[in-house]
Amino acid sequence: MAPADPLLAHSHARAALEAGHAATALFEKAVRLAPADGSVHQGRAAAQLAEGNAGRAIADLEALVGQNPLWIDGHRTLARLRGQEGEDPAAALDRALARLPRQADLHREKINIRLEARDLEGADIALRTALESIGAPVWLKETAAHIASELGDLAKADELFTELGAPQSVELAAQRARHLVRANRPDAAESLIDHWAVRDPGRLLWPYRSLAWRMLDDPRWRWLDDQPSLVQSVDIAEAAGDIGQLANYLRDLHKSRAAPLDQSVRGGTQTDGNLLLRDAPAIARLREAIMAAVEAYIGQLPPADANHPALPKAREPIRIAGSWSVRLVDEGFHADHVHPQGWISSAFYVAVADTTAEGQASREGWLSLGEARDLVPGLAPLQMVQPKPGRLVLFPSTMWHGTRPFPAGERMTVAFDIMRPRQG
Repeated sequence: MAPADPLLAHSHARAALEAGHAATALFEKAVRLAPADGSVHQGRAAAQLAEGNAGRAIADLEALVGQNPLWIDGHRTLARLRGQEGEDPAAALDRALARLPRQADLHREKINIRLEARDLEGADIALRTALESIGAPVWLKETAAHIASELGDLAKADELFTELGAPQSVELAAQRARHLVRANRPDAAESLIDHWAVRDPGRLLWPYRSLAWRMLDDPRWRWLDDQPSLVQSVDIAEAAGDIGQLANYLRDLHKSRAAPLDQSVRGGTQTDGNLLLRDAPAIARLREAIMAAVEAYIGQLPPADANHPALPKAREPIRIAGSWSVRLVDEGFHADHVHPQGWISSAFYVAVADTTAEGQASREGWLSLGEARDLVPGLAPLQMVQPKPGRLVLFPSTMWHGTRPFPAGERMTVAFDIMRPRQG
């Protein structure tokens, strides 16, 4: 009815991509109809990646940012693609900065990309280059304090944070709380968090409050993380269908060569897009089994508590905020992290290495809940969960979680976040 409508063409391509269909040709049509729309070009790159053409996606985006060096969203997409292909993620940003050395947005993006890549030394070098090129705006001073803390230079971070004064946003308050926890000053972290708690709709501060309370031996940590039914494991293998078939399907989706920049994966790969939107029969059956298990989990949660981040009064509708698969191989693991933008997080085990068997003391490949080893190395986990094919683990999104490395084999999961319902 409207073959030349650019929005319809883009929507058609996007829907096909999310459903797991080949979509590059549809995005090519959308690009012809809307050549100046950056989101269409980003979608085409995602479709090319899904079809195993990462090199083409990188080349196309490099040409575009070469023509439009201030297209920051394009730089970000390109950097993440390059990182997943094992290439220098900031190469195009370096070229743009050589042309426009005083553009603050380019400096900010390069620093952020180095941080996402866990290249702290590179982030520090990019920071110092920015200071020389554009001076010291407040955002750059805040970034300098954060990088100093992440590098373990706590005295320098303290000095920089003191110079900045009180944080001016909840995001900066969370960054400051992270530093205070790392610096073994839980009392100061708790005081800061208490001041900002009512202005934290995204629940960025709760993970650091949990650590501070445990470090202080404040009994409220049990109310936060140790109430019955907050962590539940259930076997949904029968409902999920043929796990071996599902594993083969997922392996075909793991086309990247390296872990994504901005995620917890170490020594593995992660799928792109919202996995559970795909209409493949294996995914549709898994989605049905997952949603039934999540509904049962919610029904067993403790009563509503307006002060608790995981116990809201309104618990419907149940919606998936995002979903993906992670494939870890020899020595792979997840760094300890949280998903504060979600309500309920998960791990569904599809394939596990032989070394994850019960009884071994090192718990190789196991899920660890309640640990934040980078921030508080001596804090013991609250629970350890053995991975088994067909097992689904559900827990609050603000709870710290990671995994132990395993020496050999494959560990593949499906993970998702459940969106927090809007409260009346």
